[in-house]
Amino acid sequence: MSYENPTGPQQGYPQGAPQPGYQQQGYPPPTQPQWPGQPAQMDAAQERTWGAASHWSTILLGFLGPLLIMLLKGNESPFVRRQAAEALNFQITLIVGYIVSFVLMFVLIGFLTFFALWAAGIAFAIVGAVKANSGQDYRYPVAIRMVS
Repeated sequence: MSYENPTGPQQGYPQGAPQPGYQQQGYPPPTQPQWPGQPAQMDAAQERTWGAASHWSTILLGFLGPLLIMLLKGNESPFVRRQAAEALNFQITLIVGYIVSFVLMFVLIGFLTFFALWAAGIAFAIVGAVKANSGQDYRYPVAIRMVS
């Protein structure tokens, strides 16, 4: 007894033939092992650039510059994280100094300390950016180390 298709001969593709739209395309192998959540790795030039940016961004953005860099790029490079944490610690120290200067403004010495803190903040940020851009770790001479 043989079975025949009542609708006639079979339509479609012969058995084992590839069907269009269902073929998997060849993908190049990844250059480094990647999994979800793994940060991309930086090369040395990018590390130096982001490390320097964490220092000079304090001139324009205050503590927000190194905080953003540490949150966005800190997981990609230990060097960038160290530099951003150092710049953030110095900015926190400056904020404490500005508060003390504000209180001292009532006895007029606060105006001098405020200006001295502002000038030191800019000078140390420039020195830190230059050192980080050359690939050296920079530690501010006076900073409360709260963020590591």
